Amino acid sequence: MKLQTERLNLLPMGKRDLEVFHRCNINAHVKQFLWDNREIPETLSAEILQEVEERFRKEKWGLWKITNSQNNEYMGYAGFWYFFGENQPQLLYALLPEYTGKGYATEASESLIDYAFDHLHFDHVTAAMDKPNSASENVCKRLNMYLVEEKRSKVDQPCSTD
Repeated sequence: MKLQTERLNLLPMGKRDLEVFHRCNINAHVKQFLWDNREIPETLSAEILQEVEERFRKEKWGLWKITNSQNNEYMGYAGFWYFFGENQPQLLYALLPEYTGKGYATEASESLIDYAFDHLHFDHVTAAMDKPNSASENVCKRLNMYLVEEKRSKVDQPCSTD
């Protein structure tokens, strides 16, 4: 389930990735948009990675570690995850701040969307973001996703592609 783009390698994450995964989760930039600025204990990161391994084993999806294909440097992660009791997991990504604004989120997400349609046989892909996260809104637009609904809660703008 390794995915590759022109500039990125996407590798299924597991318990072996705890250090980089947790470091990403506690980064102020990532924490602001993905965790609503909550402090994330390492035990939660470990529990998530345990579930990621199970999802890959059973359902062939989860979270992929994103590394630069030139130097193998860790950049963040992307994948699919259940957030709000949906019938299908949502697309998500978390990049360390030094890798934002360079098209990496779009590139990784395009690869994952292709995988979702071609291998997982998803009918559609959804993503959600807090309203102030205009960068993620722009990624959705570049992915040809469209606004499905706007909610007044922690998740303001689900979008979808099919």
